[in-house]
Amino acid sequence: MTTIDFTPLFRSAIGFDRLARTIDLAQASPAAQSYPPYNIERTGEDSYRLTVAVAGFRPEDLDVVVADGTLVVTGRLTSTTEKSEVLYRGIAGRAFERRFALADHIVVEAADMRDGLLHVALRRVVPEALKPRRIAIAARQEAIANDAAPDARAA
Repeated sequence: MTTIDFTPLFRSAIGFDRLARTIDLAQASPAAQSYPPYNIERTGEDSYRLTVAVAGFRPEDLDVVVADGTLVVTGRLTSTTEKSEVLYRGIAGRAFERRFALADHIVVEAADMRDGLLHVALRRVVPEALKPRRIAIAARQEAIANDAAPDARAA
């Protein structure tokens, strides 16, 4: 596996601490974690949907938490007494924790569960202060007249 050294970037960039932390987490995460399976979809210009396959879990067995720019989905089955003997268990019911790094300004709007799938709706909400804004340009004639006025009075 090829590693990329981002040290030159971080020597000359300020305020990219979160990017460095995200890269470190991605490198440190267990390779090819596959349970539970999930999809990440783009549903619009600034909207996304995370779908996690959680067969066998009930809504009260799941937690969806956003903290420090990370979405954490955890599942823990509560102990249930089975009335029958299971001869083969093909549906995994083990505890899990999935972490997803969120980009700046991504907010979790809602989470719902249906048909064994947990759906988490996300949206990018850019604050007004960060949106592009048009700057009015003053007419050059007015600027010249204002600049010349003090000189004329001094003479």
